[in-house]
Amino acid sequence: MFDDFTIRDAEMSDLPEIVAIYNTTIASRMVTADLEPISIDNRIQWFNEHSPTFRPLWVVENQGDLCAWVSFQSFYGRPAYQATAEISIYIHPDFRGKKLGKYLIQKAMDACPGLQIKTLLGFIFGHNKPSIKLFSSFGFEKWAQLPNVAELDGIERDLIILGKRIY
Repeated sequence: MFDDFTIRDAEMSDLPEIVAIYNTTIASRMVTADLEPISIDNRIQWFNEHSPTFRPLWVVENQGDLCAWVSFQSFYGRPAYQATAEISIYIHPDFRGKKLGKYLIQKAMDACPGLQIKTLLGFIFGHNKPSIKLFSSFGFEKWAQLPNVAELDGIERDLIILGKRIY
């Protein structure tokens, strides 16, 4: 089903498309706490925090077009949390609802041992039922609920932290 898809480490030249895909999610108020589109310059430091061997940033291509990206982000930035990472998946609107998210979560989990990641976390708004359902289908469990910590257009929203031990 995903034979036409290629996952590779992101390059700086991919950053405009990474940002464009991210910006498509802002208006929904379901996926990110950003309220306005971000700029490429805004994401350069974030991009540089990734490393193919430690905290990768992957892009997904389909017939030469970038259609999704996956990032592994350090959790809390302290050495004792080195084996824990937050995963984020962003999919171009044309590819949403086609099971690409499931495919990418599995690929990310498969890569964890080689990245020395023992625990994966997903930070998901409580009203984002599709993402909670997706992560839960892989055995992610609700580890925390931060009530009303985000305000989106005057509506307070919960942040749910889903976690899974990988090995």
